[in-house]
Amino acid sequence: MSDSPSLEQQIRDVLSTLQDPETGRKLKKQIHQVEVEGDQARVFVGLTSFAWPIRDEFQANIEAAIKEKLGSQVASLEVVVEKHERPAQPVGQVGITAKSIIAIAAGKGGVGKSTVATSLAIALNKAGCKTGLLDADVYGPSVPHLMGARGQVSKVDNKIEPMIIDGIPIMSIGFMVPPDQAVIWRGPMLHSAVTTFVRDTNWGDLDYLIIDMPPGTGDIALSLSQMLPLTGAVIVCTPQEVALIDAIKAVGMFRKVKIPVLGVIENMSSFLCPDNGKEYDIFGKGGAMQYATDDGIDFLGDVPINIDMRKRGDAGEMVRNLDDPQIAPYLEKIATNLCRTLVRRAMENPIQPQLPVLG
Repeated sequence: MSDSPSLEQQIRDVLSTLQDPETGRKLKKQIHQVEVEGDQARVFVGLTSFAWPIRDEFQANIEAAIKEKLGSQVASLEVVVEKHERPAQPVGQVGITAKSIIAIAAGKGGVGKSTVATSLAIALNKAGCKTGLLDADVYGPSVPHLMGARGQVSKVDNKIEPMIIDGIPIMSIGFMVPPDQAVIWRGPMLHSAVTTFVRDTNWGDLDYLIIDMPPGTGDIALSLSQMLPLTGAVIVCTPQEVALIDAIKAVGMFRKVKIPVLGVIENMSSFLCPDNGKEYDIFGKGGAMQYATDDGIDFLGDVPINIDMRKRGDAGEMVRNLDDPQIAPYLEKIATNLCRTLVRRAMENPIQPQLPVLG
């Protein structure tokens, strides 16, 4: 009688050497099931919704690892990636249950930061991630308009109930101030309001909280960066040199307060002409990518100028951009690249489990 492990056990052994994309830890409870019949195998492996944008890559890595280690022993292999539930744990003193809190920032106004922040939240949500959107651009809260979120929020059991648009919980100072009135609060009041939005909003269980930050590197942006338990920041800029100068300042601000800069996005990278389908580099092209490369920052992608995208923003229908075959690939790429960046960081520095261990 042979003492060698069964093919099922060998497959489980291979799987246990692989890393969970969310935490960087070795797969354990995510190995849901291994079925073997002769030299044919079916493997069921769980992936959290946090890493769902890279599920195809995760599946391919599993297939490659099994084939490399076991070779001809497995003539037929099917890998099924299933959802694996792992709730977020409370973060920081504010206690929000989110796995990643991402600041979307810019060194200056007018670069489309709010449009990019909103688009990123929508793209992550469409990819299968539990995503919230906080509009902290206190002097120009445009997220409610972009998302078509109208009215005021209410409180239930001392918690603010966010607006839910297409499955995305949204909170903004725009829900607290009439649209025809300017926000004239001083700094401390604004800081207190944003803290309340994070701490006292019923966000639920989130993979990502996307925060549309105030533009620039002034007191408000700096204070919010220090106050919020940020995972990292993403910088939005346009291609021309003057915009890059301001983007560099924003990168410097986050580095000064020791917040990782996760990537750069180039907005208005080109104009997609609806008449002939050609791209025109109105503001130049590739400046943000070159800067990111030179500074060792991930370039997450670019977003072109698109008339239909602008119309949807004006109409409060940004969620429809992910149904547009011309613009959706740009937004999906950015969401996937952000997920890849966070996964790579987890792989390099595995996240230690908090008690109780949930999988």
